[in-house]
Amino acid sequence: MVPDAHLLIVDDDERIRGLLQKFLIRNGFLVSVARDASQARKILGGLEFDLIVMDVMMPGEDGVTLTRDLRKRLATPILLLTARGETANRIEGLEAGADDYLVKPFEPKELLLRINAILRRVPVVKPAEPVRQILHLGAVRYDLDRGEMWRGDVPVRLTATEAQLMRVFAAQPGMALSRERLVAETGGEDAAQERAVDVQITRLRRKIEDDPKVPRYLQTVRGEGYMLQPD
Repeated sequence: MVPDAHLLIVDDDERIRGLLQKFLIRNGFLVSVARDASQARKILGGLEFDLIVMDVMMPGEDGVTLTRDLRKRLATPILLLTARGETANRIEGLEAGADDYLVKPFEPKELLLRINAILRRVPVVKPAEPVRQILHLGAVRYDLDRGEMWRGDVPVRLTATEAQLMRVFAAQPGMALSRERLVAETGGEDAAQERAVDVQITRLRRKIEDDPKVPRYLQTVRGEGYMLQPD
């Protein structure tokens, strides 16, 4: 496995997205998710990934069409998932630029093996000055690679839990994350931890927002949870 490899899962089925994300996180990956091609484009506009795992059959723009378009500007490996097993469909996906093709239903272990096989084939290029993944939150900037936050030239100190929450939010900007999920991804597992998340969000807002009582960047999404909305 490539250490700290960042994967993007694109699938319109919320249950499958969640299952794949949990499974891959447990196996050491940093994982972001998108519900359709449109959301995937927004995420890809601000973040770089080591591999994209994408469903073919999605409403609107399908996975093959999106793969074909992404190949015009991205070299990121793409693994397509589909219920179609016919040879012609596999060829269509590969001709569009996909690196591999896995037919549903599949065993999670097989997906893991294919992901690792693809990542091993990708040459590791170390640029002289790596391009850092930075999210801008008004006067604050957050370095996703280093897990560091700055206000101008002054570093903003984050507690361990705040740093974990920022990594989770920054991996999926513009997506509402439930309290339950935030608890799970920061190592908690009970209702008391959910209340603790609210406290941590309040503290984070004091460090990010110009007016924490009227948050612009770390927003509350009624009935869904919290969302990081960078510039």
